[in-house]
Amino acid sequence: MPETKAFIDTNILLYLLSEDSNKADRAETIVRAGGTISAQILNELANVSHRKLAMSWIEINELLSLIRSLCSIEPLTIETHDLGILIAERYKLSVYDAMIVAAALLGECEALYSEDMQDGMLIDNQLRICNPFTIHRSSEDKELA
Repeated sequence: MPETKAFIDTNILLYLLSEDSNKADRAETIVRAGGTISAQILNELANVSHRKLAMSWIEINELLSLIRSLCSIEPLTIETHDLGILIAERYKLSVYDAMIVAAALLGECEALYSEDMQDGMLIDNQLRICNPFTIHRSSEDKELA
């Protein structure tokens, strides 16, 4: 069975820097498996790393280089923008989240790892939003609960 092509949201990448070892380990597993991000993700990662984490520009550039070596990059285009606006309207997402979803769709991804969007939501019968920190129980487990 082929592996699911995944898109990785900024919040997952930020957990690579977390003191929460469980979340940091999970984020590392996701990134090491490979995935797709957009230029927007790189921009958000640089912004949060500088403004909230007070990382130096040298550290930020090292982090960005590492991420770019492990992930393919979906460009931001007018097509991304147009699709993002439609997605924002149709699924009631913020414009910025919708641009991430649009980039994932254009990158032909099947999963979008994000802690901030609605876990389990299916977009355009193609892209499933997955919170990698949520434990999903099987239907058998639910019946026993």
